[in-house]
Amino acid sequence: MTQAGARDLSAASPLRLFWFEFRQNRVALVSLAIVVLIAAAALLAPVLVPQNPYDLASLVLGDARRPPGHVGLNGFVYHLGSDAQGRDLLSAIVYGLRISIQVGVIAGAVAFVFGVTMGASAAFLGGRTEALIMRIVDLQLSFPAILLALMISAVLGKGMWQLVAALVAAQYAYFARTAHGAASVERGKDYVEAALSTPLSARRVIFRHILPNCMPPLIVVATVQVANSIALEATLSFLGLGLPPTEPSLGSLIANGFEYLLSGRYWISIYPGIALITLIVAINLVGDQVRDQINPRLRR
Repeated sequence: MTQAGARDLSAASPLRLFWFEFRQNRVALVSLAIVVLIAAAALLAPVLVPQNPYDLASLVLGDARRPPGHVGLNGFVYHLGSDAQGRDLLSAIVYGLRISIQVGVIAGAVAFVFGVTMGASAAFLGGRTEALIMRIVDLQLSFPAILLALMISAVLGKGMWQLVAALVAAQYAYFARTAHGAASVERGKDYVEAALSTPLSARRVIFRHILPNCMPPLIVVATVQVANSIALEATLSFLGLGLPPTEPSLGSLIANGFEYLLSGRYWISIYPGIALITLIVAINLVGDQVRDQINPRLRR
């Protein structure tokens, strides 16, 4: 890099510096491009895919379990094959990705808000309130997230919002623990003591002064938990406790084709599985790069 380029970079905004370092990692850059492309395809699913796989009027049972490239009875080409209900697998995967991203983002955002509020409030209030909140968090962290999500889903039943509630309950503790640790460090600093000496309310001090300085580690946790939410949603749907059969889900697509694997109809389960793994791995690789840039000591 030339001296002029170095001067321009040093005078750039933090966001520009972050993006400059991010794009130096080609793996992370490709992963980000994959996430963006998948999200764009999922958002534009009704326009991009040739069939609405959950419109019963568009299904042809005579084309069920057809291999990739099969030309259907109505001249429709099943590029990735069809499942047991005669749905175009490519269309079903894109619609399934749409639901997976939607559930992951909503569950991650609600868990973020709830967990961060709990953790930061506990660090600020201290005393018995802090002890009570963190004991609840520690108790939840002692249970595997998948086990907790399974129990809550079994109680609440099937449905998108029931699934989101189960995922939030299983994941908010990770945000609470991270927010508590970061806020506890900030709580003892001079700028917080100065803010407390003013007429500002406790809520204003927490959300305006403490939390903005706790965001870097929370952003990393949020990236990981969105990927975990997508994986948990697929797992619950695979087990029959997530979304109902009338709603698209990669987990239910994999489950629908599981019984046909031994008969050679691999595409019904394999292709949705590849799409799910690609999305989760890409999000995790982006999160790894963000983590490394926020805390260079963790860099491998």
